[in-house]
Amino acid sequence: MARPIVLSNGNMHVGINKFGLVHDLYYPYVGLENHSAGKDLRHKVGIWVDGSVSWLDDGSWDIQFESQLELLGGRVRAYQRHVGVIIEFDDVVDSSLDAFLRTVHVINTRPEERDIRLFMHQAFVIGDSRSNTDTAQYLPHNKAIVHYRGRRAFVVGATSDDNMPFDQFSIGIFGIEGKEGSFRDADDGELQGCTVEHGRVDSTIRFRFSIPGHESRRVYYWLSAGQSLREALQVHKTIELQGYDKRHRETATWWRKWLTPTVKAAKKLPKHQRELFIKSALVLKSHVDNRGAVIASTDTAMLNYWRDVYGYCWPRDGAYVLWPLIRLGYTKEPLDFFRFCRDQLHPRGYLHHKYRADGALGSSWHSYVHGDEVAAPIQEDETAITLFTFTQYYHAHPSAALLDEFYTSLIKPMADFMTSYIDDTTHLPKATYDLWEEVFITSTYTTAVVHAALLAAAELADVRHDDKSAVAWRAAADDIQVAAHKHLYDHTRKLLRKGLRVTDGGAIEYDNTLDMASFYGCFMFGLFAVDSTEISSTLEAARSIFLPNPEEFTGLPRYENDNYLRRSGMAPNAWFITSLWAAQYYTEIGKTDKAKEILQWVEDRASPTGHFSEQIDHVTREQFSVSPLVWSHAEYMATLLDTVTEVQE
Repeated sequence: MARPIVLSNGNMHVGINKFGLVHDLYYPYVGLENHSAGKDLRHKVGIWVDGSVSWLDDGSWDIQFESQLELLGGRVRAYQRHVGVIIEFDDVVDSSLDAFLRTVHVINTRPEERDIRLFMHQAFVIGDSRSNTDTAQYLPHNKAIVHYRGRRAFVVGATSDDNMPFDQFSIGIFGIEGKEGSFRDADDGELQGCTVEHGRVDSTIRFRFSIPGHESRRVYYWLSAGQSLREALQVHKTIELQGYDKRHRETATWWRKWLTPTVKAAKKLPKHQRELFIKSALVLKSHVDNRGAVIASTDTAMLNYWRDVYGYCWPRDGAYVLWPLIRLGYTKEPLDFFRFCRDQLHPRGYLHHKYRADGALGSSWHSYVHGDEVAAPIQEDETAITLFTFTQYYHAHPSAALLDEFYTSLIKPMADFMTSYIDDTTHLPKATYDLWEEVFITSTYTTAVVHAALLAAAELADVRHDDKSAVAWRAAADDIQVAAHKHLYDHTRKLLRKGLRVTDGGAIEYDNTLDMASFYGCFMFGLFAVDSTEISSTLEAARSIFLPNPEEFTGLPRYENDNYLRRSGMAPNAWFITSLWAAQYYTEIGKTDKAKEILQWVEDRASPTGHFSEQIDHVTREQFSVSPLVWSHAEYMATLLDTVTEVQE
């Protein structure tokens, strides 16, 4: 299930599902501690009218979504013809307070006056814990309900447009003892007013209106968060004292200021691409934690068919996400990310597979044991791309202070590690896991990024007058390039190989799989000349293998026979990332018509709110896997930035 709307302030992150309901609620990190527990748990909204209650997730509502361009906000419109009511949401996460703000607009579409009751339901599993130790309480002095467990607390507050609090409430339990939840108390339009419960707890509040025909009422709802009840209540009181409207206005102002570089660049794009470019920048920002981690995706849909989620910081994804932001002139997000990576750097100078937003190691399926070989379970390209991206940031913002902070703590350890991690047989980087996290191999893509990172690091060594390191790193890069030209092109298939392995006996085994990452890495990072036969023939091979109709671009998969989320008996799914890589290549060599063709294919498959997923289902041709995937949006932005030449109206 995709998330049509994602909202964040870098501490609190909210994912709105296809019903317009809060489905993911992360705090105090983006991507970590989902207090709605994802999967089947969601906060519910319902309307009681004409003697019965209807909930937005009961399948009877027509629900439409709209994202906003001026801020990271979402709009939801839900209409139920039988009920004769429209419900509209205007949602944001406060830019400086840890609070979710939801304006609820209830519209009576019929000509007669009607008794309409709005129910707002909250269901938490605090701390993403399966233990039943949460507490919910009604706070009479605050006209609010608190949910808490340990160092996490959430306060539910709301007021109507005539400044009245909710008139009824109920607190209950769900998922245990045969209980469905307090929302069931709303079936008759009334709530019983239970004031406290513990275990797996939920709560429901009610607003009752007499709404004349074709008129409406509004409710201003907020969910405040804190690392203690006192802290959460302070946020709640601040919203009450300053006023809901003021908090919304200040949030809009903050986002307009943050978007300034993005909007300036967007004006140079064709009109039909401006919105998607701005929306992509907002998606990127929404997945950046305030402590530096860049989360791949906060969509918990993976829990429906997989063991884990994408709520981690892969250094690779983070680097690619920050690259377009660096090009646009942003500074805070890249600096925070580099500091995050520096703090997690292994003493030997490499980064691990992935990390939680708090810096702890993320889950991994990579082994230390590879046959008779024992080696760190890493993907070396993650270390290399982080180093390379740092150098891009330095070139955009050169300063002695920047190198003082990072040269000895990040740049030199990384470059020294890569220089030392060379295979004696091939003179290429030693085997690590490839970027797709599946094969322990010396991959062509990793080789390309390591080569570029070492050359880039050598430039910084020159600035620091570290001549010894500069010579060593350039020499290693030169040796890698020579070895790559010897080993990594398959003259029989006329394509760049996926990579190679060195057997225990010292023999070289080549993997001649066509992998789009090999193509991209070699031209983007200069391992082969962009106009070389090796590059062009690889793309031609990809088009021949992957695109049955050469006249119609239908998207490119990762590699031959890719089985990840693949339908049985079908071709691999196309990815937005790999397709956009081809567009970047065509732009680089001046074939802009082909680049535009791919961009059009990508844009045609954006969701109504401008989101890109990871994949396109080979059968349905619809978005598949997590959505939004931040890396997809980053590659879209990067591709457009490559095309910018002049302002177009």
